[in-house]
Order: sequence, then structure tokens, then C-alpha cells
Amino acid sequence: MGPSTILIGIFLLFALSGIRIIYEYKRAVKFRFGKYISLLKPGLKWIIPFVDRIQIIDIRIITINIDKQEVMTKDNVPCHINGVLFYKIDDATKAVLEVEAFDFAISQMAQASLRDVCGKVELDTILSKREEIGQNIKNIVENETQIWGISIQDVKIKDIELPENMKRSMANQAEAERTRRARIILADAEKQAAGSLLEAGKLIDESPSAIKLRLYQTLSNIANEKNSTIVFPFPEEALFRKKKKEKSKLL
Repeated sequence: MGPSTILIGIFLLFALSGIRIIYEYKRAVKFRFGKYISLLKPGLKWIIPFVDRIQIIDIRIITINIDKQEVMTKDNVPCHINGVLFYKIDDATKAVLEVEAFDFAISQMAQASLRDVCGKVELDTILSKREEIGQNIKNIVENETQIWGISIQDVKIKDIELPENMKRSMANQAEAERTRRARIILADAEKQAAGSLLEAGKLIDESPSAIKLRLYQTLSNIANEKNSTIVFPFPEEALFRKKKKEKSKLL
């Protein structure tokens, strides 16, 4: 093997070691001797080995968890809240040059923003307006990350853990509210039933035949049982005759 062959082999190894493939959903920030040179787009690229360095950045939407935070709400209720944040890198160059470990920085800022936002509102607001709380956190974090070339897509509140005594109090409150509604509905039903009975009594009182028909209907319901025995202490004609006399006196 001659010297020329060795030199050709070294040159090929040198050339092949500089080949890089960048996927469509990634970008590469290129440095030469530590100095920023350019942003490499997707495709087959070549860099000078041992001279150039690249840092690969994923430009897809990335999800990070907001770790559970202990928060004291405005109405002095302690609770633990966690969430999830979605972000996307719009400018890979700024994300590399402007901040160290941008994913860690976003996570820390999201945690601080969650504590700040939830600490300014009452517990009922956190429980009923999660979307609004998430939007407020998103706005705060995005104001800081825009200069890093990063946009916040969305922030969602996942879990809210309350103390056991607060859970019991809320359960008792909900039960009392349901009991109150049930009593109001029952009272309205009694009122409507009383009005209907009053109207029915007036109609029956005006017609002895109506009284008689109503009596027969009641007896038929009682007689459904074969072992039932109905005893009248006086003839039914006496009852209706008495009603007729009372009505004639009133007239």
C-alpha cells in the first residue's frame, strides 16, 4: 500500500466524517471555532470536521409538564396544582444564542407563573375557570420567551389537589344545596297539588252526581283486593240527600 493510497483513504474519512443529515422537522445551528456561522436547513449537509460544530433543534410542538406546585389561593386555601405547557421554537438561532437550556428555563418560568396567577384568585375561580387560568399563565410566559424565538402554544391545568377537610366541606356544601333545592321543589309540588285539590273540591261540591261518581271510583280502587269488605254505616242516599239540603239552604 503506497503513500498515495493512504492519503486518499484519510481524505475520504475526513470528507465522510463531515456529512450530516438534517430532518425536515429540525434545524441545525452551525458554529465555527465557537462562532455562529449560519442556520442549516433540512437536507444533506457537510461541515468541516474538527472545525465546525452544529447544534440540532427540534421545531415541532414540544410538551413539558409543569411540576406540582403548592399554592395558597387568595381566600387562604392551600392546594397543589400541576399542568402541561406546549411550546414551539420559531427561531432556532435565538433559542440557542439567547438562553441556556431553553426547555429548563421555560419549565421554571411556567412554575413561577402558575404560583403567581393561582395565588391571586380564589379557589372557586381556579376550579371553575381553568381555561382562563391557563391563558393567563400562557400570556405571562410568552411575554418572556418571545425574545428567545419561542412561542407558547397553550397551557392546561391538569390536576388540583385539595386538603381532605376542604373536600369534606365542599361535599357538605353541595349536599346542603341539593337538599335546599329538593325542599323547594317539594313545596312547589305541594302548592300545586293543593290548588288542584281545591278546584276539584269546588267542582265536586257543585254536583251531587260528581260526588257519587267519585265515590264509586274510590270503591272500585279499594275493591281490587279480593279480601276487601266495604261497610257503609248509613245508606249512601242519605249522604247525597244531606248534600242537596245544604245546597238548597245556601241558595
